[in-house]
Amino acid sequence: MAARTGVLLASALLLCCLAGTCYGIVLFSSLPKTLVVTASPKQGQVLKAGEDKITVTWGPNQSLSAGFDSTFKTIKVNLCYAPVSQVDRAWRKTVDNLAKDKTCQFQIVAKAYDASNRTVQSFEWTVERDVPLATYFIRAYAYNSDDVQVAYGQTTDAHKTTNLFEVESITGRHLSLDIASICFSAFSILSLFGFFVAEKRKAKL
Repeated sequence: MAARTGVLLASALLLCCLAGTCYGIVLFSSLPKTLVVTASPKQGQVLKAGEDKITVTWGPNQSLSAGFDSTFKTIKVNLCYAPVSQVDRAWRKTVDNLAKDKTCQFQIVAKAYDASNRTVQSFEWTVERDVPLATYFIRAYAYNSDDVQVAYGQTTDAHKTTNLFEVESITGRHLSLDIASICFSAFSILSLFGFFVAEKRKAKL
């Protein structure tokens, strides 16, 4: 009897562990694409980090029947790496398990969602200074009350090849510094040449 009780307890514990492992795991491939997302950058456009702005709009797919968005509580819009900028970069890797996915690392905005008022929302975002040089697209996730992704939408196609744009990162160099550096180098060369000529004249005297 005691042995049977022990087996039952062990089985219950195993089930609890499995449930704990599975809970919270969301696969991107399981999410419905029920959000419509657009952004102002054109295909191939180059934006400067810290300067240029992006206007993003998002909303529910109006062609779907009412009620599909009843679990939506929050919409989070993100800047995401395109495949061309993920090659040989494990820290940007796309993983179906969203808990491990590193495609979308920059949050643009997070706003509450009102299922009773299915209007399109928009937000103007200045590309942040720490955004690295890469090619990007924009994706929005709908979250439920448990802050778990339940739907998505993005500005590109399923293969992430359309409506891509680039961000030119800040290098830390400025034109004024480059000009000053050139002038200083030229002055140094002239000074060295002048010193050499002066030494030659002294030697002749």
